[in-house]
Amino acid sequence: MKRPTVPSTRSLLTAAALSCALLFPAAQAAPRIGSHDGYTRLVFDLPASASAPSINAKVAAQSITVKLGVSLPSEQGPLRAPGVTAYAVSGSTVTVTLAAGHGSARSSVLPAAGGQPARLVIDVPTSAAASAIPAAAARPVAVTRPASTAVTARPRVVLDAGHGGIDPGMVSRWVTEEDVTLDVALRTRAELQRHGVDVIMTRTTDRHLSTNKSADLEARSRMANNGQVSAFVSIHVNSAGPSAQGIETYYFGQPLAGSNRSLAVQENGGGSLGEQLTRQAASTAQNLLGDILAQAKISFSRQLAQRVQSRLIAATGAVNRGVQTDAFYVIRNPTTPAILVEVGFGSHPVEGPKLASAAYREQLAQALARAILDFLNTK
Repeated sequence: MKRPTVPSTRSLLTAAALSCALLFPAAQAAPRIGSHDGYTRLVFDLPASASAPSINAKVAAQSITVKLGVSLPSEQGPLRAPGVTAYAVSGSTVTVTLAAGHGSARSSVLPAAGGQPARLVIDVPTSAAASAIPAAAARPVAVTRPASTAVTARPRVVLDAGHGGIDPGMVSRWVTEEDVTLDVALRTRAELQRHGVDVIMTRTTDRHLSTNKSADLEARSRMANNGQVSAFVSIHVNSAGPSAQGIETYYFGQPLAGSNRSLAVQENGGGSLGEQLTRQAASTAQNLLGDILAQAKISFSRQLAQRVQSRLIAATGAVNRGVQTDAFYVIRNPTTPAILVEVGFGSHPVEGPKLASAAYREQLAQALARAILDFLNTK
């Protein structure tokens, strides 16, 4: 993709990130939702000051009410998951309305650990077979469609090597984007598989999924719905003027203001098609603001993006261009934590040759895999 050089890029990105943060606030009072085999799990993040607060739970005919030792922002809304229909948070009281025919639930608190806040966990059985709901574990709850059934025994990740086939992506005197993204993705897959993670590749050779760019992006995005997917990671290489360098990671949200918007436009196909798909994705981002499941997905996507960015910068020493939001068509899926990472600028006279190096690509892959494993809480 081609991206113009912008004066004071870091300050512009920071301002845009703050603006997007207002549009996608951390949903501390809203639960993250996991639909599992025989039960639905709701996870409420608690304030950072709460290490392991006490709770007092009461299950009535159609609800469970939990009294916490800490307060949360007041919030309420519908829930679209088996066994539950709504939630309400008022100060230190959390109430979950149960669906008809569901009269039991269990609550517990996970103490703060590993950089994660303390969490209130509420499990609602959804079948008679759920006689023993597994104890809550200190890991992210997968955001799934309400119709989802079983939880796969092995975590599953989709790796999207950006571009390919008739679309080579950015081309410089040192590298071609489609080659770098595929090599990094294959190396990342090998490391993830070594740790017991199932990996779905959007491509394993130099090919496109469709000659129509919008259909190509749509096909890649749909792979996030192939069974229960824990994460979708799209890998790309950046391009701009010769002074631009560094790594940046994106999760789905409103486009960045001003000329930075060209990044999503170019990754969405460029030209009038890129403009059209970016407008569609931006409209989706606006519509997702009131969707509880989508907000849970966005929260997870932000966590995944932060882990990836941190690991990549630590491993490579590259310029840290931060975690941002933008309307990338390929990561707009509202049910799976999804990110897009630009692993460097192929147009930079130092970073370009690095990206051409097998050893450097291995560094990127190892860091990317480690970040994903961290997110999955997998050793």
